[in-house]
Amino acid sequence: MMKRRAFTASVLAAVPAMCLMGATAFAQDLREITFVQPSPSAINSFPVFVAIGEGYFAEEGLDVTVEAINGSGAVLQALSAGQAHFGRPGPGPLIAARSRGVDAVHIYNVAARSNFGISVEENSDYQNIEELRGKIIGTGTADGAEVGFARNVMSSAGMIAGEDFEFLTVGDGGPATAAFLNDEIEAYSASTADTAILNQRGMKVRDITPAEFGRFFGNGIATMADTIANDRELVEAWSRAFARGHAFALDDANREAVLAHLAAGNPQEGEDPEFQSALFDAVRSKTIPPEGSPHLGWYPAEVWAEWQDALVAGGEISAPLDDLDAAWTNEFAAIGSEAAGG
Repeated sequence: MMKRRAFTASVLAAVPAMCLMGATAFAQDLREITFVQPSPSAINSFPVFVAIGEGYFAEEGLDVTVEAINGSGAVLQALSAGQAHFGRPGPGPLIAARSRGVDAVHIYNVAARSNFGISVEENSDYQNIEELRGKIIGTGTADGAEVGFARNVMSSAGMIAGEDFEFLTVGDGGPATAAFLNDEIEAYSASTADTAILNQRGMKVRDITPAEFGRFFGNGIATMADTIANDRELVEAWSRAFARGHAFALDDANREAVLAHLAAGNPQEGEDPEFQSALFDAVRSKTIPPEGSPHLGWYPAEVWAEWQDALVAGGEISAPLDDLDAAWTNEFAAIGSEAAGG
């Protein structure tokens, strides 16, 4: 069951010049849509919460409700079942879902730099992934983006899950800490945010992921192909507002406002301002496109091919997709970038 978060784009305080009567009429005209994210963190989906708080979605006629569910697999299920309009799944789960006939499409590369890594305890003897042969790697979810990423990394060293190493779903935060302390896992595949939380809670870890995997982008915005075909105006409106929220958050001059919007989206993350600020910096840094990218949200075709190759090699899909290019598009990120001023 998806948990609804009470934070929507119809917060009209972001439009102070509007009179109360006009604001009420405006709110009634907004189209209600749902965005699903694979964890409760507002920071991991910061462009959404900034676009809500700054009124960008409302300006596009959208009233966005955010729902947190467990992992990319659940996000894709919600999209395909028509329970949400947009979501933030990882590329590995999306390719795997498309191999099963789920016609989901990535439209904006949020984590343009890899926001996942395989970490071990800070004082452990493990120095590289080859040393994890025969070991157990913990994950936050059973089918989230961190699983596909770890498969990719391990397959590069000739290791296959179930044969050369094992995955164990342990959850994140406290449960992941307990799994390390109880020697249930030797390593943990986690997002930048998950790793920061472990370190903040006293479970010091270090990343042993090979540097070359930094090019493997992470979770991005997805919708269904039917939505693109039949409701294009919605996809364009979403893309403009989202990109404006992303660009606003990248400007340090807006930092105080951004952190306030994120605290409104997830009050628990805002309880420790110092940690919230540090986590935001870590997550935000992963959304800055690599050198040579023409705009925010841009996808490199060659990395999609590498993602697919890794999924085939790891046995997550039996064969390449008939049309990998149908799994993603840069068209709407370009529209959003133009609205955000480049």
